[in-house]
Amino acid sequence: MRVQAYFRSSLYESRKLDSPDLDSPLTRASRGSQALQFARNVKAMCVIEENMGNLLCCVQVEQSTVGIEERFGRFVDVLKPGCHFIPWFLGSRVAGYLSLRVQQLDIRCETKTKDNVFVNVVASIQYRAIADKAGDAFYRLSNTRSQIQAYVFDVIRATVPKLNLDSVFEQKNDIARAVEDQLEKAMSTYGYQIEQMLIVDIEPDEHVKRAMNEINAASRLRVATNDKAEAEKILQIKKAEGEAEAKYLSGLGIARQRQAIVDGLRESVMSFSTNVPGTSAKDVMDMVLITQYFDTMKEISATSKSSAVFLPHGPGAVRDIATQIREGLL
Repeated sequence: MRVQAYFRSSLYESRKLDSPDLDSPLTRASRGSQALQFARNVKAMCVIEENMGNLLCCVQVEQSTVGIEERFGRFVDVLKPGCHFIPWFLGSRVAGYLSLRVQQLDIRCETKTKDNVFVNVVASIQYRAIADKAGDAFYRLSNTRSQIQAYVFDVIRATVPKLNLDSVFEQKNDIARAVEDQLEKAMSTYGYQIEQMLIVDIEPDEHVKRAMNEINAASRLRVATNDKAEAEKILQIKKAEGEAEAKYLSGLGIARQRQAIVDGLRESVMSFSTNVPGTSAKDVMDMVLITQYFDTMKEISATSKSSAVFLPHGPGAVRDIATQIREGLL
């Protein structure tokens, strides 16, 4: 109560000094010295109230905390959160306080794998004191964090050397479970409970990381090359199949074209022989062949790059041309 009253009065004085009319270097210095004096006075008042509580044999235990009561140096009881009567004149006192909150310990352990690769295993242990075993947790261990660290080092350095580097990454949860089981058995006798054990990270040497990345890149490049070669193979096969199909269809077209030409010639010969008496099929055939020959030469002269085409000509040239075509084709 005295501290609260002093705080209200000091707050009133500080508001008076915060007036804009008093904003000068001297006033600012005065405010600074007053704040320092205020902090000292509050601390002194707290000490006085604590001493007054001790004089009245009253002790306050905060939430999520337990107190350890001793009488003439011997453990008596565990004090739960709240106000307790501790008769100091009868030899009773509070030996200390123990937090029941969950605490976290981060550990970095260097070890070697089965394939002789050094790695740093980063672990996080979450633990708390058991309220029912607060006496064991307070008296039996002098340094809880060092004890937990020693057990973690022991289990990790006994488990990781049995595994290859790849297996360490794959069995990270198994390693964490093994460490947690060992810690739970050891620390429960000292009044502590292991809430969770996590393997946060596994860090190989930087050169090993680079080598692993290169191996992975080479493997993926090999797979990509195989896929590319397979794709090119399929492309060539499909292209060859397409060319074969095209040639087959082209052959069918040529065969049908020739059949159509033969059918047309036959019909022309039969029609000419019927309509012109005294002509034979041979005469008609010679005339058709000569006509086609001249049509072909006309097309050559029209589409060729040369401007002149030399043909043999004479009184018997037509008969010679017909004989040559007949002998060449038939």
